[in-house]
Amino acid sequence: MMYTDTRDHAAHVSFKTAVMNGMNAQTGGLYVPAEYPKLSSSFLRQVPEPSFRSVAFETARLYCGTEISGADLQAIIADAYPFSPQVVPADQISYILELFHGPTCAFKDFGARFMARVMAHFNKDEDTPLHILVATSGDTGSAVGSAFHNVAGLDVTILYPEGKISPLQEKQLSTFTGNVRALKINGTFDDCQKLVKTAFTDADLRAKFRLSSANSINIARLLPQSFYYIFASLVVKNRIPRDSKIENPSIIMIVPSGNFGNLTSGLIAQKMGAPIAGFVAATNANHTIPDWITTGTYTPRPSVKTLSNAMDVGAPSNYERIADMYTLDEVRRLFAAYWLDDEGTLKAIQSCYRDTGYILDPHGAVGWQAWNDIRRGGLQEKFPCTAEGAQTPGLAPNIPDWAAAAAEKTAVGIVLETAHPAKFGETVYRAINREPAMPDRLEKVMRLPDRAIPLAADYAVFKDWLVSNLA
Repeated sequence: MMYTDTRDHAAHVSFKTAVMNGMNAQTGGLYVPAEYPKLSSSFLRQVPEPSFRSVAFETARLYCGTEISGADLQAIIADAYPFSPQVVPADQISYILELFHGPTCAFKDFGARFMARVMAHFNKDEDTPLHILVATSGDTGSAVGSAFHNVAGLDVTILYPEGKISPLQEKQLSTFTGNVRALKINGTFDDCQKLVKTAFTDADLRAKFRLSSANSINIARLLPQSFYYIFASLVVKNRIPRDSKIENPSIIMIVPSGNFGNLTSGLIAQKMGAPIAGFVAATNANHTIPDWITTGTYTPRPSVKTLSNAMDVGAPSNYERIADMYTLDEVRRLFAAYWLDDEGTLKAIQSCYRDTGYILDPHGAVGWQAWNDIRRGGLQEKFPCTAEGAQTPGLAPNIPDWAAAAAEKTAVGIVLETAHPAKFGETVYRAINREPAMPDRLEKVMRLPDRAIPLAADYAVFKDWLVSNLA
């Protein structure tokens, strides 16, 4: 299995090179598979559906090729996933995909834990450490820190925007010791991401250190996130005849989206044969991608702070991968795009709890409201848009190919609940006047001392810190 990059399709590298380098330092491009292999139809038709670990193994082996033996890959998956995603029915045509059952209570545990073990496998014979640089707008950093903590030969530096993530998220980032440390940057997530990307293309820095990424920049973060799309779509496909009696339903994945790595993983799952008809890209006031779909012009901009902070990304890296995989017209036919403001997010948490008894986090709430608008006929309505994009919350004006299924009530939605609501207890309380139960693993981290290091959003300052502090 070979990998190319989004800016130079003549480039061809191995899985190991793509994983360990993170991105192509020569072009600044992101690695993508040279082709997307298909899962066997017999595997996809199993009843009952395969277990999550079986899905993970069958998917991963197609991308690892002969670079990781079957036995080693089985061991990596078993160690990475002592937990599984859970598919929870909310009503007859709506499901919530709970992705918070890992150690840091966020979906990024699925990608980070697989990636850490693959990197450790490839790094075991090296004499010098591999330095992981990662920017986070919320949950990525804690998932990466947890996944890599005390893994021999790997060293992690996490950058996060000071004051722009929830207090609990900051605790999860700022309390690591040993081979993991956090830098709180005086700026936005986009500033953090720019510092990391600049470091990867700095020839002088790369001559001093072996560098890689753990953001969704890294293909080893994206590929394992496809596992739960495949698994959930197979679960729902088998459940629907019992739950709603719909024959041949169109399964729609509703994806809270910031840097768009998660949605890109869903696109990969669909290309591999997962029974997914389409997607909803659901975001907050940082609506760069909905504007692109509306106007045809991709215009990155500074991020703004919202209640769904993990999606506070104004220049999503994985736009580059999406644009590499599909033309704009294909994107418009494949997924709807939606954005919601903070007021709407609070109302969505409230309405979901009132109607179903389910407590959502702010990110899942954006997805839930998008699905509610769609199944109530939203794709058939006209939404205001200008040359600058949709200026009011709601759906972009494109009509995806699966819109007819939504109108005819033959579509079912799977809303990704990307983080445990207890990570956003204050916001949830504002919406429903009660706090969600706190998992024990989150309570423990709140008692740990903060160790984050403050730093300016200046590349020269960041580089000097790296040179002075990395071994």
